[in-house]
Amino acid sequence: TALGAVKGDLVTRGWYDVGGLRADADVMVWWHSDESETLQSAYHALRSTAFGRCLQPVWSVQALHRPAEFNKSHVPAFMADEVAHDYLCVYPFVRSYEWYLLADEERRELLKEHGQMARGYPDVRANTVASFALSDYEWILAFEADELHRIVDLMRHLRGSRARMHVREEIPFYTGRRWELADLVERLP
Repeated sequence: TALGAVKGDLVTRGWYDVGGLRADADVMVWWHSDESETLQSAYHALRSTAFGRCLQPVWSVQALHRPAEFNKSHVPAFMADEVAHDYLCVYPFVRSYEWYLLADEERRELLKEHGQMARGYPDVRANTVASFALSDYEWILAFEADELHRIVDLMRHLRGSRARMHVREEIPFYTGRRWELADLVERLP
């Protein structure tokens, strides 16, 4: 296959059915690699296939892992070799203009509260990666869980976090269930 010819360390984390959850998309793929060029090659390879030529891209984004500001040991679930889960919710966000002007201690406390609020959802795995200058957003967040309602419940719960006062933008949301590619293609209209 064209994707098999991609050189580099491409990993397919999953193919997701987002049909019916958004009017503008049916399929989402999550690839990761140590090299952005590998991701671009995979994108072009997919688009050159018969399946890829049927797709109309509506959103594409790259991001990369940077050490967490106040917790250097934190790494995204996908980088910690955790297994992919059944459901994925991906969205970008941009912090408020004031966020980066806050004192380190205040930001640390806000992030600590935010993290503590998520502790009741250990089955929802977070993947936060930086996209400064790579897109129109600062951060990309991907939540994974085996039950869709757990992502919904966590997102609703975190609306009470004081850190939310420092979010300027956090759309679009792309959410879907993970499928084997052949099964996903079979499901599509």
